Amino acid sequence: MTGHRTGADHRRPLRWPGWARAAAAWATLFAALHVFWALGGSFGLAGSAGRDLAEQRPAWFVLGGLWGVAVLLLVAAGLGMVLARTEPPPRPAVVVLGAAVGPLLLLRGLVIEVLLLSGALDGNTAIAADQRRWSLFLWNPWFLVGGAFFALAALAAYQRRR
Repeated sequence: MTGHRTGADHRRPLRWPGWARAAAAWATLFAALHVFWALGGSFGLAGSAGRDLAEQRPAWFVLGGLWGVAVLLLVAAGLGMVLARTEPPPRPAVVVLGAAVGPLLLLRGLVIEVLLLSGALDGNTAIAADQRRWSLFLWNPWFLVGGAFFALAALAAYQRRR
């Protein structure tokens, strides 16, 4: 049922469309960073992708890993904005998509964090010490935040549909 929503609905944390706006902002900021890197910017790239990729920038990496990811993130930003709609509420398929994106991002951040903290990747010489630090303290938490935003956005959109 999609009747009139009162202001009180939006103050309830699990109905708040702000989670979806935060998810959209998260994806937009991350897309902007990938565009910066794709256009030749280097700040933070070695810590994210590794020194070799950051210095050599093979075409497959620039096209897929930077431009391609930027496009996917802009699609995710659009998903966040659709999840933020209150009238009409997002279609169930959109809510399901948002509910899938959240756990995927959470899983990505959590698995890499656990692997790094457990020492499971200690023998991997392809991961430099500075890349490990950036991953532990910035990138993995960044994915966890994005995953939480999308999961809460999907839950809020679902609750508003009820």
